[in-house]
Amino acid sequence: MIKRERYLRQIRPFIGKDIVKVLTGIRDSGKSAMLSLIQDELAASGISRDRFIVLNFEQMPDARINTAESLHDTICQRLAGIQGKAYLFLDEIQEVAGWERCVASLRVEADCDIYIACSNAKGLSGELATYLAGRYVDFTVYPFSFSEFLDMGQKAAPHTGSKAAFRQYCQLGGMPFLSHLMGKLDASRQYLEDVGQAILFKAMSGNRQVRDVSQLVGILRYILAHLGQPLSATSLSKSFKNQDRTISTETVLNYIRFLTDASV
Repeated sequence: MIKRERYLRQIRPFIGKDIVKVLTGIRDSGKSAMLSLIQDELAASGISRDRFIVLNFEQMPDARINTAESLHDTICQRLAGIQGKAYLFLDEIQEVAGWERCVASLRVEADCDIYIACSNAKGLSGELATYLAGRYVDFTVYPFSFSEFLDMGQKAAPHTGSKAAFRQYCQLGGMPFLSHLMGKLDASRQYLEDVGQAILFKAMSGNRQVRDVSQLVGILRYILAHLGQPLSATSLSKSFKNQDRTISTETVLNYIRFLTDASV
């Protein structure tokens, strides 16, 4: 595991402080790994791992904890067996309905240091801000920089030259898992396609305002084809009109918002 010092430097001043640490970022950007790195830092400072409460709500053992009430009950039961400050690590917290209320309550009633990983930053501007105004700090975790990608790639494929690695990084980006696929272009593209489809599905699932999936896909393809160029909802709407397809500027803006919300 790469020690992502850039993020650890940002987080260290808040360790042990009465403020909730929230890690957000695109799917598979490395948020879970960051939680593990923070645990390693705490353990290296002499804090026993017996004082850690670690839950991942996308894993089956913890998936049953899907309400604020059940989360609160589970953590309180675990806290009863810990003397002194406890350290809570809650991964994929967005899977728990009403989790903001639980976290706000635990911060007040328990002696605990709270770390959260969330794949959707949209909620942070709403419910979490309501319950924890001024009591949380948000860290956005991005995919690997090239230096991080190169470090991990050298461990996975030590014979890959830096020029070849940079060429692959420019082609495919820095999603952490790609470092395990150094030199395997087809497999890397398949992985990225699956991640992209997962994000697109997230944008559509449960969203009744997406009336035409083909329009949503068309907007996404248009944006990807014009990366680095000026883009407006009006120009995108006109592009659809030139293809004898009608979509209003307002609908374009709404669909772009859905895609943006789904990717963070």
